[in-house]
Amino acid sequence: MKLQRKNGLRATALGALAVTGALVLTACGSDDNAGGTGGTGEKTSAASNIKCDGAKGKLLASGSSAQKNAMDLWVKNYMAGCKGVEINYKASSSGEGIIAFNQGTVGFAGSDSALKPEEVADSKKICTGGQGVNLPMVGGPIAIGYNVPGVDSLTLDAPTIAKIFNGKIKNWNDPAIAKLNPGAKLPDKAIQAFHRSEDSGTTQNLGKYLSATAKADWPYEPEKKWPAPGGQAASGSSGVAAQVKQAEGAIGYFELSYATSQSIPTVKIATGAAAPVEATSENASKAIAAAKIKGTGKDLALGLDYTTKADGAYPIVLVTYEVVCDSGNKADTLGTVKSFLTYTASDEGQKVLADAGYAPIPAEINAKVRETITGLK
Repeated sequence: MKLQRKNGLRATALGALAVTGALVLTACGSDDNAGGTGGTGEKTSAASNIKCDGAKGKLLASGSSAQKNAMDLWVKNYMAGCKGVEINYKASSSGEGIIAFNQGTVGFAGSDSALKPEEVADSKKICTGGQGVNLPMVGGPIAIGYNVPGVDSLTLDAPTIAKIFNGKIKNWNDPAIAKLNPGAKLPDKAIQAFHRSEDSGTTQNLGKYLSATAKADWPYEPEKKWPAPGGQAASGSSGVAAQVKQAEGAIGYFELSYATSQSIPTVKIATGAAAPVEATSENASKAIAAAKIKGTGKDLALGLDYTTKADGAYPIVLVTYEVVCDSGNKADTLGTVKSFLTYTASDEGQKVLADAGYAPIPAEINAKVRETITGLK
């Protein structure tokens, strides 16, 4: 794909970072960044303009694997600018991140779905005098990756995707797939559909798309747990991508950065627009730009339109939230949480997203994110 070729070198760098595993823990910078004072919290890094004010010690965080490649880069850049500060993000799943946050074991959590009312209620036990709120930080497309030798371009629509993952379409030369891909040499080969094994916000966002656009073929409520029978499971977006990469006839879903880093072709979506839409960060941005804030107060949860038919708007998108206490954060980590999230929400931090195949948060929404981070206490 055009974007995949364009991002080839960047993706290679991301893949190298991913090899380090789920825990992001790097050295605390070099002498090249002499402008930063890190834990002293009084100066700004001359190298990157990262404000280290109030940051000190170690900050633990966990959750969404969707943002892992972005978080790898953010942590690397931040720790190079803020000496003496250690950020440890464990990329597990959105569900595990929320559990850790509401147990008080992490300073913030990453989640691809906004907090449920019962999760907000639980957070009040940890956020003394406050509650957990959702700060949209990472956007991007959920790519449908496939491995069908000889098929370099593939278009699917929502009902067909639903039937594939629901076990109703079992072969690659099925008439429904052939109708959407005239002239393609589709093999008489069994489809191996892979899904996430653990509770996942990526799964829930795919479910929201299918539920909104193919209800007759996807009769499930959008939840973090995979709902359909059959198929094969793998852990994390990285696990699903690895299985698709190695198994002929495979199909799965994961964030675009996993597809670009492993050169996995992705499906174009027939939405009813003038032409099928590719999974690119630019096309995801068009869909996310139409999002509206549905949260109240300091909660900035977004409402996404999965049914968009706008030309060039890729409909299967997710937004990863950093979940924090609006008030009642632990005194020993508050400064680091604010400093680190101030960086990730900055122009520089958001540019990292575009470079890595994600979609930056729209400027109007991001302005509210920055304001909320400033007021955390």
